[in-house]
Amino acid sequence: MILIVDDDRAVRASLNLLLKKAGYETAEAADPDEALAVIREKPPALCLLDMNFSRATTGEEGLRLLKNIKQMHPGLPIILITAWGSISLAVAGMKLGASDFITKPWNNDFLLGAVRTILELTKENRILRPITYDRARLDQIYHFENIVGTDEKLLQVLGTAGSVSATDAAVLILGESGTGKELVAEAIHANSRRRRGPFVKVNLGGIPPDLFESEMFGHKKGAFTGAVGDRLGRFEMAHGGTIFLDEIGDLDLAGQVKLLRVLQDRSFEALGTSTTRYVDFRLISATNRNLEEIIRQGGFREDLYYRINLISLQLPSLRERRQDIPLLAQHFMNNMKLLYGRPALKASSAALNWLISQPWAGNVRELKNLVERTILLTPHDDLEISDFQAHCRTLSQPSISVDLTSPADSTLENMEKAMIMKAMRLHHGNLSKVAASLGLSRGALYRRLEKHGISHENPQ
Repeated sequence: MILIVDDDRAVRASLNLLLKKAGYETAEAADPDEALAVIREKPPALCLLDMNFSRATTGEEGLRLLKNIKQMHPGLPIILITAWGSISLAVAGMKLGASDFITKPWNNDFLLGAVRTILELTKENRILRPITYDRARLDQIYHFENIVGTDEKLLQVLGTAGSVSATDAAVLILGESGTGKELVAEAIHANSRRRRGPFVKVNLGGIPPDLFESEMFGHKKGAFTGAVGDRLGRFEMAHGGTIFLDEIGDLDLAGQVKLLRVLQDRSFEALGTSTTRYVDFRLISATNRNLEEIIRQGGFREDLYYRINLISLQLPSLRERRQDIPLLAQHFMNNMKLLYGRPALKASSAALNWLISQPWAGNVRELKNLVERTILLTPHDDLEISDFQAHCRTLSQPSISVDLTSPADSTLENMEKAMIMKAMRLHHGNLSKVAASLGLSRGALYRRLEKHGISHENPQ
């Protein structure tokens, strides 16, 4: 049963009809006293709770009712309903234990999706159950072939990822650069009901602020100078599938407002049009930054944080799962055997132990780069400690040098630009390789390309 709590009879009737047509049993309450009486008699599976009542327009009564419900039934999921202008009430409610929030006027499909997701997540206390799967069991149930490791922390993350993949819950993946956040996002999509739909990846750290709307929502020909043709936005590309917003912690405040709008009602307008488009997608976000700290500093919206963070997954660093380093190194070598036609490749046990002892500030990505670089630059197939040591420094320090022909060239700005330009030419514009050679993350490289006016495609 779903309990609808709202003092507006029309709102209750509308929600009642919508939910019953979707196959749910419902109950109604017009005020807090009536709501608590219903809950005492028969606790519902879910509560849709309006934040404002006629006797108080500040939301205090709604927050007090939320507290009372949580005291009576801590595990009862609650979806808050509030006006867009009172979004701060939803944030306060989320802090008190609400599961999600919907703003008025709501989108029926989005509301039903939120209800379905919360009910699926709370069924059999799925969120609260400890993960007890071993690696073989996880691989038997889910498609995690590309994620290597048997560490307990990693298995706990994979178990949760597998459990929530069948829902449409918004997932926030946290972890240092190079820990495999994109791989986990891909695995969630591959195990979801949307697996046959598109998986659209967006690096928010690489989108200049003035191009955000065009990139995410699309534009019509002539919408602005340089719009020589129609462009499909990323959200529309993701219709029926999953959109993965990487480096979401790097998005500026103006972009956060625009993002929050489309996440709230699943609608947007492409630049140069007045037609509202509706899209159906599942959201997965990732960041290597501490969003809670950025919120305290005023750099990230708290309401957006709760919108993207229904479920959070914290990926362990490679330093926290050193037992997986030999498995990962062997996995990368097996791939290189096929890629480079060297079936006899192997690393000695001493070399593997040396790899285990390293700090790995760049995590799995750094390990992969070192293994590949060592294989490419080592003529023999039996790899020893010295082979890895010979190529280790190039991963943590920039390996690109430049010639400066005049004192004017020797400013830090010019040196940085020259180094990036040379790396872009050396790696033929492959941004992943450019970033690795310079010791930068992809997001940091994008920001420097924009700063120096360097084209992503054709460095000159």
